[in-house]
Amino acid sequence: MLEIELIVGISSRIDGVFLPQDTENPIYFTEVQFQKDSKIYLRLFSEIFTYLRDNEPDLKWRAMIIFKSRSMEPTERQRESVQPFLDSPLVKRIYLNELEVSETTPLGVQIIQLVVAKKKGFLERVTVLINRVKQQLTEENYRLQLLNLLSVIVLEKLPEMSRQELEAMFSIDDLKKTRFAQELMAETKIEVIPRLLKEGFSVEKIAEILELEIEQVRQAIANLN
Repeated sequence: MLEIELIVGISSRIDGVFLPQDTENPIYFTEVQFQKDSKIYLRLFSEIFTYLRDNEPDLKWRAMIIFKSRSMEPTERQRESVQPFLDSPLVKRIYLNELEVSETTPLGVQIIQLVVAKKKGFLERVTVLINRVKQQLTEENYRLQLLNLLSVIVLEKLPEMSRQELEAMFSIDDLKKTRFAQELMAETKIEVIPRLLKEGFSVEKIAEILELEIEQVRQAIANLN
């Protein structure tokens, strides 16, 4: 299996950049598109070549674009200028609603495909994928990224799910590290700010007590007015 490194935040627009361990393998660019965008291909290829120019000009490259459905793709006329790229082995297009998922389907693609999955059997599939992520991925940052993605998808599909049910699915320790839990914790802390303010604590002391940035506390106070 090709070992790759996911670089997060490397571009403001490309969803994912995967660097190979050696120059014999290509660099992979990924884009996930769930809304119509007539310029998605023009923007993606422009950013790919800008990245290569500024960072790794000698590397081979591949691109993968994941659409929610074929209807999200630009029309034939809109993609005419980039069609040679789309017809080449350099680019792979995936339509989630047409994808037949199997054990050999890449783990990340299986997780993304949950967005269009039916609710029947959804939780069983999520549980299987959570266990696979925990068992197969030893690199903590990448593992937590996928667990975070799973938690977001679960909450989008099943907004009525309680925190206790989420903890049972992910385990408390893993759930605490997801963005969902961190945002929830931050929201809970912010709700306490008016009470501490009423008790006479300074902005600096409130930030220290709640382990927040001073600017976060100031912003929360400003929103009270």
